Amino acid sequence: MPLAEAVKTWARVAALSFGGPAGQIAVMHRILVEEKRWLGERRFLHALNYCMLLPGPEAQQLAIYIGWLMNRTIGGLLAGLLFVLPGFLAIMGLSILYALYGTLGPVAALFFGLKAAVLVVVVQAVIRVGGRSLKNPVMIGLAAAAFVALYAFDVPFPTIILAAGVIGYVGGRAGLAAFAPGGGHGPKVGREVADADTLLGEGTPDHARPNLRWALSIGGVLLALWMVPVLALGLLLGWTNVFSEIAVFFSKMAVVTFGGAYAVLAYVAQEAVETYGWLKPGEMLDGLGMAETTPGPLIMVTQFVGFMAAYRAATGLNPLAAGVLGGVLTSWVTFAPCFLWIFLGAPFVEALRGARALNAALGAITAAVAGVILNLALWFGLHVLFADVREVRAGPLALDIPVLTSVNWASLLLTLVAAIAAFRFKVGVIPLLLGCAAAGVALYVVGFV
Repeated sequence: MPLAEAVKTWARVAALSFGGPAGQIAVMHRILVEEKRWLGERRFLHALNYCMLLPGPEAQQLAIYIGWLMNRTIGGLLAGLLFVLPGFLAIMGLSILYALYGTLGPVAALFFGLKAAVLVVVVQAVIRVGGRSLKNPVMIGLAAAAFVALYAFDVPFPTIILAAGVIGYVGGRAGLAAFAPGGGHGPKVGREVADADTLLGEGTPDHARPNLRWALSIGGVLLALWMVPVLALGLLLGWTNVFSEIAVFFSKMAVVTFGGAYAVLAYVAQEAVETYGWLKPGEMLDGLGMAETTPGPLIMVTQFVGFMAAYRAATGLNPLAAGVLGGVLTSWVTFAPCFLWIFLGAPFVEALRGARALNAALGAITAAVAGVILNLALWFGLHVLFADVREVRAGPLALDIPVLTSVNWASLLLTLVAAIAAFRFKVGVIPLLLGCAAAGVALYVVGFV
């Protein structure tokens, strides 16, 4: 395929990639399978299943995978970079505006409205993930255990994901019915596009055949591009410097981000707000509002976190320059591993087809993620609807308890209206976000916020 045509197509996919991974995957399916007929239905779904087994944003990794299939390494690099570029530029611009003008009345009111909408969107994610994964009492139990572990005992997110994966893998190996695979969030299609009727055809391109030497070579280069900056920052600036902390934390996040952006946000919120003190809870919601209203992966919200962390730190640099560097560093260590996983593993992906134990591990992780996202929704809800939330500890138990007299009535009302719009009238995510932002400004104008 001509590279110019590939670039044009991937730029179009990137510009339309709103709505989280389900929406982004549907856009890719419509353009690449149904319209362009680059590849067939079965090959598309096989690639998607592989990407769902990986940490990181599966939609971007699917773009890298298909770009690599169609145009070799350069195609994968271009597809992956173009997929995140619009969101990267948009979030960077919004982060700068937020840092400079976020405390001004009208701007603060706009984000006040966005918080209500984002809270409802997260609740929708709980229902969507739960409906897909909680098919039996065992999966419900995994979700409940994950929620309790996070909310009541502050168990780290990576520990929960690892434990769920091990449980699922063991259950799958044992052939237990509760861990049998089923369902996914891939596109729902009518008439199937056969592989034989596509540009790629049924065969495997020569460059896509297993080649251990190539895999180790490209893997070594990508691993160095990812980890050398992390090590250099730590050794030159010290491991307690904000840039070193950003590099290490988001690199760690990049290898445990199973379950989608909302699950990762629970981990990011837990660490960025409570451990590092980079942001306040409401600011995490502001960042998610930015990511929801711009193209690209929702995990791009991490760029906002990195920006604000460096912007507020005493780095010796101009705060805006530090923030931009923090945002760029965050995006680099978040997305560089995605290329590593695909280029290193894609040629050997056929070995994973029908791997019952691995699919069972993924199913168990997805079930646990439902509990993780529920914790995120509750955590956000407490900090959006109440001005005062206190932590109560008793041994290993740690609960966030709201002070009921501190309820924010304007936020509660707007959240209820947003919930009715989303669940009763099926208002889409973008109209919901824009409507709540406008309502926040209107409430500011009349003096309610």
